[in-house]
Amino acid sequence: MGHYGHVAPVRSSDDGSGPARRAGRAVGRALHLPFTGTARGIRRATHAHGAGESGLGKLIELHAINGAGDVMITVALASTVFFSVPTDEARGRVALYLAITMAPFTLLAPVIGPLLDRLPHGRRAAMAGAMLTRALLAVMMSGAVATGGLELYPAALGVLVASKAYGVVRSAVVPRLLPPGFSLVKANSRVTLAGLLATGAAAPVGAALHTIGPPWPLYGACAIFIWGTFAAFTLPHKVDEAKGERRARLSTHEAHSKRPGLRTVSRPVLCGLLANASMRGLSGFLIFFLAFLLREHPLAGQSAAVSLGIVGISAGVGNACGTAVGAWLRARAPEAIIAAVLSLTLAVAVLAAVFFSGVFMAVLGATAGFCQALAKLSLDAMIQRDVPEAVRTSAFARSETLLQVAWVLGGSIGIALPLNGVLGMSVAAVVVALGTTMALRGFLTSPRHQHPTSSRPRVA
Repeated sequence: MGHYGHVAPVRSSDDGSGPARRAGRAVGRALHLPFTGTARGIRRATHAHGAGESGLGKLIELHAINGAGDVMITVALASTVFFSVPTDEARGRVALYLAITMAPFTLLAPVIGPLLDRLPHGRRAAMAGAMLTRALLAVMMSGAVATGGLELYPAALGVLVASKAYGVVRSAVVPRLLPPGFSLVKANSRVTLAGLLATGAAAPVGAALHTIGPPWPLYGACAIFIWGTFAAFTLPHKVDEAKGERRARLSTHEAHSKRPGLRTVSRPVLCGLLANASMRGLSGFLIFFLAFLLREHPLAGQSAAVSLGIVGISAGVGNACGTAVGAWLRARAPEAIIAAVLSLTLAVAVLAAVFFSGVFMAVLGATAGFCQALAKLSLDAMIQRDVPEAVRTSAFARSETLLQVAWVLGGSIGIALPLNGVLGMSVAAVVVALGTTMALRGFLTSPRHQHPTSSRPRVA
């Protein structure tokens, strides 16, 4: 056969390498590229600056999943409790929702922290359990969401408790995953911003699913939370390590306290918590008061839905911007940040009361969102800085309980208050003024303000 035995066979279009097959693969790559490219871009963003190596990137992605699932449930409940009924009836149903879900939560939340303190080796399992619980409850709510029956509310309570339990554990996990050179404020802002972006992306998807049927956003939430259940176990194993954890006293003036908690923390932390409570109360107030006010008195030339959308988007953009700004701030002066943002919010609230208009409502919403984000990031940094990890989950549980109760109280005032814009903005200014007083007191009593060269507060 000579040299002809070494000649390569001629390729034909039938062996999978012809023009048709190559064109098919090219089309497949073109269709696949937007998804894979987006996924790679997200992964690069979440894993930047050492977050991938430390494990913080995984937590950022998990929190994005959490935000997407929560907004799906919110879309389903909002369509049932608020938007589907007249204003007077909606006020009663929203008040009922707050009473049924939040009253038991106020009693249960103090138990969450001590319970999680007993699970230092099971934080990943606790986060996965919170995800799985909401997945199952979303399916349970799917049958009642169309009618809005009372059986919907116990399931909504379970979702709320599971969501808060996840938040408490997530806050306690962040310090264990800090990359070198990362401040706590910067890490918290990245995590929070990922949740906000995921919420913004998932909200229209939930609305689109709702057009198919009221239960469909809940089906979507179930799928997302199941994804989150598996994603929680991809966090690094060091999340579950309890090395160095111990019971600690939180101050010298109660040296023999056997039940350490926020009551034994220095005054700046407590003042920062109370200042944040006023901001959370303002948030609840504005959400419900402006929702009902704009339904009855929309912005000039706009429908009620568009008016609600303008103010809501303003608040959301402000919150996202505040979280993004937090990524560039260092946790060196959280007391000063809290005092500054509350003073700014108070000034805008006073202007909104004096010169009440649709523009000022939108500006106040954006300012409140921006300042609340920065204030909460600063509070988280103070707790993570000053509270020993052995009791940190309890501290976060107690702080989150107070903030959630403040949100409910603010929302309750917003529901009960007459729909008068000037009166509403005046009440908002009073709420912020109380918080501003506490913020300034915390700043002035801070050891860093009184003794700029002093080291971090001592913890016995």
